[in-house]
Amino acid sequence: MAKITILGCGYGTALGVLYSTYGHEVVTWTKFEQEAEQLRTDREHKRLLKGVKLPDNLGVTTDPRCVSGADIVVICIPSPFYREAVCAVKPYIDRSTVIVNASKGLEQPTGLRLSEVIRQELPENPIAVITGPCHAEEIARFVPTTEVCAGYEPETAQYLQHTLANECYRIYINDDITGCELGGVLKNPIALGCGIARGMGLGDNAVAALMTRGMTEITRLGVALGANWKTFTGMAGLGDLIVTCTSLHSRNYRAGKLIGEGVPAAEAVAQVGTVEGYTNSIIAYDLAKKHGIDTPIIEQIVKICYEGSDPKKSISALMTRESKHEREVFWMD
Repeated sequence: MAKITILGCGYGTALGVLYSTYGHEVVTWTKFEQEAEQLRTDREHKRLLKGVKLPDNLGVTTDPRCVSGADIVVICIPSPFYREAVCAVKPYIDRSTVIVNASKGLEQPTGLRLSEVIRQELPENPIAVITGPCHAEEIARFVPTTEVCAGYEPETAQYLQHTLANECYRIYINDDITGCELGGVLKNPIALGCGIARGMGLGDNAVAALMTRGMTEITRLGVALGANWKTFTGMAGLGDLIVTCTSLHSRNYRAGKLIGEGVPAAEAVAQVGTVEGYTNSIIAYDLAKKHGIDTPIIEQIVKICYEGSDPKKSISALMTRESKHEREVFWMD
């Protein structure tokens, strides 16, 4: 069993419930004393995990020294506050501690993947990513879940697979950390688009098209950024895309649905909370332009979210684009 510290008490609380139930020594960290006190007192995350009792052995703290002596530190912090959180605990982390990114975002304005942020701040530590189709609401209720782990060193991923997997939480390993991380990031704008389509009253055909062509954009941009295209056929790509584009558990989908119903994008995000697809769509689009990659769906998401474009015009723009072949060149290699 491992000593685990989890940074972030949103999704991090769900992981804390899972890991502590299966015998690990777990403490979750938040910088907000009010949040910590509520969790310690109620033993329930009433906003995100209503009805889920926190195990008695799951600790909650605001003390950044909680990472000291940990075997594993899992980071579940939204991308805008990610580096700040890493820097807060940085002085207390042992060099041997395995650092795991479990968040799905890009840093603004650098465009860095979050494991790259960790690597800049903690260059001597073993670093990995765990990602895939995973809702906090199901993890905390022990619904069978499968994810994928990739490390900068193969033995790091193997250690995490061996240590964290259990009868309701299966972990595959992958040697493509870039692809695994980007799959979790780039599906978010697509899920936002699927939610918009549903909010507009569009049907299954439109959502299926957005998901399928969205995966083409994810793969196209991911390969340009150094990923292996095959990674996007697995848990980090197709698996995560499906779960995020089709479920009301998904904050990206829920925010998109509100936008499609006529709620201004910024207001929809304020209602839902952290929506990485909103935050990261413009970063992804900037990266696509920088590398000369065509991402028409992500482009329209940016127009809707940041330029106030009418979603009906965006659908029309996508449907009337120049006709082209479906298969990508790198898929035929």
